[in-house]
Amino acid sequence: MKVILNKDLAPLGEEGDVKDVAKGYARNYLFPRGIALPYNDRTAKLFESRKEEIEARKTQKRGDAAGLKEKLESLNLELTMPAGANGKLYGAVTSQTIVDELGKHGYQMERKKVELPGNSIKNVGKYKAVVKLYENASAEISVSVIGQEIRTETRKTAPARPVRRRREETSHEEAPHDVPSNVEAPREETPSQEISSQEVSGESDAAVAAANPN
Repeated sequence: MKVILNKDLAPLGEEGDVKDVAKGYARNYLFPRGIALPYNDRTAKLFESRKEEIEARKTQKRGDAAGLKEKLESLNLELTMPAGANGKLYGAVTSQTIVDELGKHGYQMERKKVELPGNSIKNVGKYKAVVKLYENASAEISVSVIGQEIRTETRKTAPARPVRRRREETSHEEAPHDVPSNVEAPREETPSQEISSQEVSGESDAAVAAANPN
């Protein structure tokens, strides 16, 4: 289906361009949003009458792109990324990374307009990022990727904790010093008691012998 663009739409085309597109794409997307109109004699005459106006806008866009190109190419983006000792990044610098960095400098860009060598950067070093501007104009931005070594902290070993003796062992060892006052210590038999018993036994035997001489 042939349409004429009423607005710029990358990468399809610019205002006033005549393009062939799928019917579903035109009816479901381009026409409802006012991005394009069906191409016919009426719309062709309409855009012919606006030709000078459209061309003036294109000239302004070319001038803006030239100024932006000069500003972007004066930049040197420095990115500090975690990297190993061999210079390999833990991750990668992508077009979104460049877009975010440009935003910090006040330049709002679309991610799809930023191109990187190999689609991403995976090693430290100096590179060129290409930013597409208007028509065939583009800017080359210097990108310096600096590696940042990740330091791993060694875990401190906890000091040795004192070994506690088992409660049973402590109680057993301290028992003699902790005898309750209401418990009597066992009595020991004295030699005098044993001798007295023997003497009593001897006297009894002598008495029996005297009473029975035969």
